[in-house]
Amino acid sequence: MNNKVAFYTLGCKLNFSETSTIAREFIENGYQKVSFEDNANFYVLNTCTVTENANKECRKIINKIRKKNSNAHILVTGCYAQLKPKEILSIPGVNTVVSNSNKQNIFKILNNESIQNDICYSEIDSKSFFKSYSSSDRTRSFLKIQDGCDYKCTFCTIPMARGASRNQSIIDTVAQAKKIINSGVNEIVLTGVNIGDFGNSTDENFFDLLKALEKINMEFRIRISSIEPNLLTKKIIDFICSSNKIVPHLHIPLQSGSKKILKLMKRRYSTSKYFDRISYLKKKSPDMCIGADVIVGFPGEEEDDFSETYDFIKSMDLSYLHVFSYSNRDNTESINMLNQNDPQTIKKRSKILRNYSQKINFKFIKSQLFKNKNVLFETYKDGHLYGLTENYIKSKIPGSQKHVNKISEIQLVDIENNQAIGRVIN
Repeated sequence: MNNKVAFYTLGCKLNFSETSTIAREFIENGYQKVSFEDNANFYVLNTCTVTENANKECRKIINKIRKKNSNAHILVTGCYAQLKPKEILSIPGVNTVVSNSNKQNIFKILNNESIQNDICYSEIDSKSFFKSYSSSDRTRSFLKIQDGCDYKCTFCTIPMARGASRNQSIIDTVAQAKKIINSGVNEIVLTGVNIGDFGNSTDENFFDLLKALEKINMEFRIRISSIEPNLLTKKIIDFICSSNKIVPHLHIPLQSGSKKILKLMKRRYSTSKYFDRISYLKKKSPDMCIGADVIVGFPGEEEDDFSETYDFIKSMDLSYLHVFSYSNRDNTESINMLNQNDPQTIKKRSKILRNYSQKINFKFIKSQLFKNKNVLFETYKDGHLYGLTENYIKSKIPGSQKHVNKISEIQLVDIENNQAIGRVIN
């Protein structure tokens, strides 16, 4: 049997972690993993459904597969598959749909002819946890520590797609981290849906996890993918800022700087709480990179509300923004709210914030020039090495292939195309 398999991942770091784990099972059972651009017998597409654009991208990828390889078996999984399995199966070319709840069984499903061409669906089990981490040629590994969410944000489908908040134990997480480091990885990115809620299902907590990972007597870096502001305590901030392993980079979702809109979204913090956390972080660690998510055009967001958000963002020392244009999602509260914004208004406001993000990111990189930073080189091309500093600055220096996956001290000396140009210190 010809058994080439290709994978494509849409969405968050958590999806990348799970896709990589699924792929390892195929490889361990004799399948040849090939690039998505190559011809394969099986294609596994791991989807996202945060926005309508994510759903459109999924359909676009499926059509691309059909055009180049009409005989391939296409399996679709992920959050879109959990929420709308029948809709996906109706897309021409799709053979099998596997919900998030059955994601860890994809290899068995594809090798069981009786369920190959159908929907394999079940509700999310609040006690089930699919352990996963990314591997292969990456110099960083996304380690899944938590899944699901108990929050009820009015715009979000993730609790429906991922289920209740749950996690693996600290002991299991530390064991996985050691395994990853022993494989040659130099940076572990802690990932999940709501990682600050870690411990909800094991009577542990995120702070204790960080302390346990810090005690691992091995050389590696820890990066925290994203943490809710209400779960980012000053105790955690103090620990991060004094850590020898946790890098000075945090992504802290804001969603809106309007008090009215935050309330409509049912977010669990105030603008004053958010401002306090950012101010405390920058006081403790002035060179820390801090990013934020912002949703633009939420129902009821009037011009004054957007201005309030824009002014609030400008009042803080942020390093970049991830700007999301609001789109209605089925079975959320916000889809039925009054005063929906038109697409043109949302597009205009989104552009304003994206332009501002470019400006503050340039300003942040400029503030780091002529400072020494530790960069993990991830790729090599045309005589140059590319990687990320500990505080999340894309960097480029002259060098050779042998330095890929090495951490070196460099000095940032210039900016080119939104990345820093550096020179090696040692």
